[in-house]
Amino acid sequence: MDDSSHQLNSHNMGFLTYRQKVLTKGYLIDSKFKSYGIFPSFSPLDPEFTPGQRIIDNFSDRFSFNLANKKEKEKNNHRTQELDKIVLRNSSILNTALVITDASIKKDIAMSIAHIHSANCPLIKTVHHTSFVTSSEVELFAIRCGINQACSLNNVSKIVVVTDSIHVAKKIFDPSSYPFQIHSAAILNNLWNFFIANDSNSIEFWECPSKLKWKLHHEVDKNSKSFVVTPSFPSKISWEFCKKSDSNEPIKLWKMTFQASDEKGKNFLELLDDDLNVVEPFYIKGGLWLQLVGHSNSLCARATRAITNYVPIGEYRF
Repeated sequence: MDDSSHQLNSHNMGFLTYRQKVLTKGYLIDSKFKSYGIFPSFSPLDPEFTPGQRIIDNFSDRFSFNLANKKEKEKNNHRTQELDKIVLRNSSILNTALVITDASIKKDIAMSIAHIHSANCPLIKTVHHTSFVTSSEVELFAIRCGINQACSLNNVSKIVVVTDSIHVAKKIFDPSSYPFQIHSAAILNNLWNFFIANDSNSIEFWECPSKLKWKLHHEVDKNSKSFVVTPSFPSKISWEFCKKSDSNEPIKLWKMTFQASDEKGKNFLELLDDDLNVVEPFYIKGGLWLQLVGHSNSLCARATRAITNYVPIGEYRF
C-alpha cells in the first residue's frame, strides 16, 4: 500500500500560517472561527436584579428552601419519608407540579435532565447536553428547564423542585453579581409571571442528596449518567469553565513539580481522607488543609512545618 495516501493534506487548517488563515475566505472558515470562543454566563444589569423590582423584594413569602441534614443518617431517612409524602400529596392534588432535576459531567460533556410530574398529566422529560461548562451551570440549567415546563402547565399553583444541588438553587435569589446569572434571570422572569398570575402561587425547593438514592431522583440521576453523547467541535466555552481551567493548570503544574522536587521535607507527611485517598491541593474555600488551620497564623505555621518537616531548627510533631 502506498504510504503517501496516509500523508496529511498540506492545505489543512492546522498547517496554514497566520497570514494564510487570514487570507482564506469561505463560510466554513468563518463558521470555524466565529463558533469557537468564550460566552458570558452573567448578566448583572438584567432587570430581574434591579432593586425594588426583584422577586426577593416583592414575593419573599412565595418561595422557600428545605435543606437535608447530611450528617445524621436518621435525618436522611426522615428526608426520604418527607419526599414520599410529597409524591403522595402530589398524586391527589391537581394544582401541584413536582420537578426532579439532576445533571452530570463526563469528559467535559454535560448532561442536564428534568422530570416534571403533575396529576392527570403525562410525565414531561427535558434532556439537554453541552460542552465545556461547570457543574453549577449545568445544574442550574436543569432547574431552569424544569421550572419553565412547570410554569407552562395549566392550573398549577404550586411547584416543588427536588434537587441535590440546593446551594445552586439558592443562587437564583442572590441579588449580588455572580457567574451563570443568565440562567437565574430566565428563572426569575418565569417565576415573576407565575407569581403575579395568582396570589396563591408558590414554589418550594427540597434538597435530596444523591447518596439517599430516593427513587424518583435516583432515576433521573441514572439517566443523566447513562447518556453517551458525541461532542460536536468546535464548541464554545463558558466563562466560568475557562476560569476553572486556568485555575486547575497551576495546581497540576505544582503537583508535578512538587513531587519531583528535592525542596520538600525529607519526612513529608501525606494526609489521607476517610477513604484513604491522598488529600491534594485545592483552591476553593481555602483548600482541604487551610480550612482546618487557616483561622490561626501560628497554628498554620506549625502545621506546615509538621507536614513538610522543612525548618532549619529541628523537627515538629503534633
